[in-house]
Amino acid sequence: MAVKRKKGARKSAARKAPAAEPVPALPVLTPAVAPAEGPADEPAHLLPEAASARLPIDPEDADDDSEPAAHPDDDDGAGEGAGDASERGALVPFDPLSRYIAEIRRIPLLTREEEVEVARRYHRDHDPRDAYRLVTANLRLVVKIAYEFARASKNLLDLIQEGNVGLMEAVKNFDPNRGIRFPSYAVWWVRAYIYRYLINNWRLVKIGTTQAQRKLFFNLRKEMDRLQAEGFEPQPRLLAQRLGVKESEVIEMRERLGHSELSLDQPVAGSEETALLDVISDPGQNPESELAASEFRNFARDRVEAFAKTLSGKELEIFQHRLIAEEPMTLQAMGDKFGISRERVRQIESRLKRQLRDYVKSQAPDIDQARGA
Repeated sequence: MAVKRKKGARKSAARKAPAAEPVPALPVLTPAVAPAEGPADEPAHLLPEAASARLPIDPEDADDDSEPAAHPDDDDGAGEGAGDASERGALVPFDPLSRYIAEIRRIPLLTREEEVEVARRYHRDHDPRDAYRLVTANLRLVVKIAYEFARASKNLLDLIQEGNVGLMEAVKNFDPNRGIRFPSYAVWWVRAYIYRYLINNWRLVKIGTTQAQRKLFFNLRKEMDRLQAEGFEPQPRLLAQRLGVKESEVIEMRERLGHSELSLDQPVAGSEETALLDVISDPGQNPESELAASEFRNFARDRVEAFAKTLSGKELEIFQHRLIAEEPMTLQAMGDKFGISRERVRQIESRLKRQLRDYVKSQAPDIDQARGA
């Protein structure tokens, strides 16, 4: 009998255990009747996967994070197990995605008339409360679009988060006077932000920094599969013609998508002291070319300084302030300084260029050959 009283005490303690502090619920909006038409207003259509799945948390009890208490009909063994788990502080399985879907299901949708009214009011007054209603009423649309990219990302919640940012941008830029429904307009903003997130996080090194690269990133593999289905070999030139980009860009993108990142600090095979960076050739100039270029720059600077010593008066001023200055003066400013016209300054400048070229050639007859080398 003592054992039975102990078990009963545990069951009673499990039932009377205080529940954990509830999660703050989302603000309840004005009740709205969900319309029967429109793809953006039908919950079952927006969440096909979630509608058929059995959520671990009931929407009516979504605010209660506490551990479920023992049911009165449970047998003694079940009650004792629940009490032991409560005493040991066992972890309870939690799915944030299912919890999020349960939360947004509690938000009432907007009818077509309410949507137009709220959108026009926000477009006119820019009231944050109207923007909040438009955003929260279309959160299910973002989830539906994010499921289209589920294979491209390991975390679906990241895609939903980026899509929600695009949804808020759509609210700010939406014009209800154009006669377009807000979900039809917002879908493009949501997809654009999800696309940008995928490109920026696909690899450690970004592979879609230009418009042509982004186009290839999303369409190259599909176009290759389409050509193979038609019986053609997906050559770079044919792919470039189909996608409207350069052949070199197709080749570069195929190499990027076909190889993963490598660390330059990783050791090469068979050696732990030699890194990959130590054996990669430098595509820049070799030491001989760099030395030759440095000597040529020094020679040119010396010849220009020597030529400037042969000038005087307005020619020296024009040479210093028009030809070798980092921020040359305008022709009008030089003309006003010496009281001559802009055309006269241009003529003097052209004559100085010819004289400088002839002077350098007289000092180094083989200057053209050295510059070409």
